Amino acid sequence: MKDLTRRKFIIVSSLAAGFALAVRPISAQVITTDSKGLMAGEVKIPIADGEIPAYRAMPATGENFPTVLVIQEIFGVHEHIQDICRRFAKLGYLAIAPEMFARQGDVSQMSDIQEIVSKVVSKVPDSQVMSDLDATVKWAAQSSKGNTKELGITGFCWGGRITWLYAAHNPSVNAGVAWYGRLVGESTALTPKYPIDIAPNLTVPVLGLYGGSDDLIPNDTVEQMRKALKAGSSNSEIILYPDTPHGFLADYRPTYRQEQAEDAWNKMLAWFQKYGVA
Repeated sequence: MKDLTRRKFIIVSSLAAGFALAVRPISAQVITTDSKGLMAGEVKIPIADGEIPAYRAMPATGENFPTVLVIQEIFGVHEHIQDICRRFAKLGYLAIAPEMFARQGDVSQMSDIQEIVSKVVSKVPDSQVMSDLDATVKWAAQSSKGNTKELGITGFCWGGRITWLYAAHNPSVNAGVAWYGRLVGESTALTPKYPIDIAPNLTVPVLGLYGGSDDLIPNDTVEQMRKALKAGSSNSEIILYPDTPHGFLADYRPTYRQEQAEDAWNKMLAWFQKYGVA
């Protein structure tokens, strides 16, 4: 009976296959990374009320891999996020993307973005996300050959905001890289803080990668964040790419900008190396 009670909280028991419905049709320029030489696929992360699915990729041989948490967009851990994990694994990392919306619903089968936000994303508490990421770090160290003394985190859009917040929540993170995550917002019971609120006291170095033509994240909020970071001592930085839209790394969507995406990816890897995630 106890197991049944626990399982009822876990709505999404497995990851999406392919791309989320809401992002189709997929762009012809989509990047596909194979799993040759890798151990890649779905795993289960034990949490307080059961388990959540996650995508894990790492080299097929070796151990003690530097570990990167990969945090999803609002579309869940669909093919794009899984591919990013494989890209990291090809470079010698253990990359793991836990499904952050597992209790709230399966966004991969929703075709309308507003439905995703109203029915699922808006109901996900930050406290739940922080706890699940803590559980993922623990699992990586105990069950997946991860070296969590070399721990990084990166996230996209919704996951970009979470990257800033988790870097504040867990000072054991070596470095973070936030891709176009919202910086300023209204405090609610489920989302009490935004990156701007934690910036002055942040100790983990976070690199923010943002687009100057992002219609979801105004440039003035980026400048507010830069000012707040300067009041602290985390050595965090923000790069703002001119004339670049939201989602510029998302090669499966029309927002993809190859030049900026490749530059930002290389800057992320250099940031991780600089701060001991390598």
